[in-house]
Amino acid sequence: MLVSVPHAGRFVPATLAVGMAELPTHLPDTDHFVDRLYAFAKELGVSLLVAHWSRWVVDLNRPPDNTPLYPGQAGTGLVPHNRFDGTPIWSKGHVPDADEVARRTTRAWQPYHQALQAELERIRSHFGHAVLWDAHSIRSEVPRLFEGRLPDLNLGTNSGRSCAPLLRQKVARRIASFPTWTHVIDGRFRGGHITRHYGQPSQHIHALQLELAQATYMDEQAHPPIWEPDRAAALQQDLAALIDEVAAWRP
Repeated sequence: MLVSVPHAGRFVPATLAVGMAELPTHLPDTDHFVDRLYAFAKELGVSLLVAHWSRWVVDLNRPPDNTPLYPGQAGTGLVPHNRFDGTPIWSKGHVPDADEVARRTTRAWQPYHQALQAELERIRSHFGHAVLWDAHSIRSEVPRLFEGRLPDLNLGTNSGRSCAPLLRQKVARRIASFPTWTHVIDGRFRGGHITRHYGQPSQHIHALQLELAQATYMDEQAHPPIWEPDRAAALQQDLAALIDEVAAWRP
């Protein structure tokens, strides 16, 4: 099993930062602390791959041709022009052109996916199958992207196409058994490019995405956000039980 964390990165090169309309120290839209939440994975014998680059530089969970994940709905692209709230990221004259997008794709997007692909192939070669868990988080309320408050746990399987039906059922039942958290299966977040591209059950690679509402483990109203130890510990306990069960699953 491999846990991928593509949006926890915070690195913005100085040469790119000068072109931003504003560079807040807390980098809104980052999946804050998700790598910390899943730090237990290695203790369970599960691989952990964590991004270094900020998603504002290039979004590792978008297809390289920038095809929209959710046509007709608000979103962000391979190299986003706006934050989740619609605020421009780049100042006038610094919006990345096609050549700049290609450079960032080569420098940051490709290495992450090469590492991800290589690790999945290693796992599949050794065990006969691989499970990819794409780990994300987002503010509980983002009016531009969805109405109201997001459920605590949002499982995405590309509407059941990215993993075996029995695995989807198993994970859905386990999530539903947690008394603390609200949840939805294949709701607003059904899985990004990583889940959709690598989730190929016929090729013995099964992929699931879990989008967490950030209020489940941190003070999302603080600037910068603040890790809440008690809330995070409760969530980590349930995540660890979930990951351990998925890692033990066999087709």
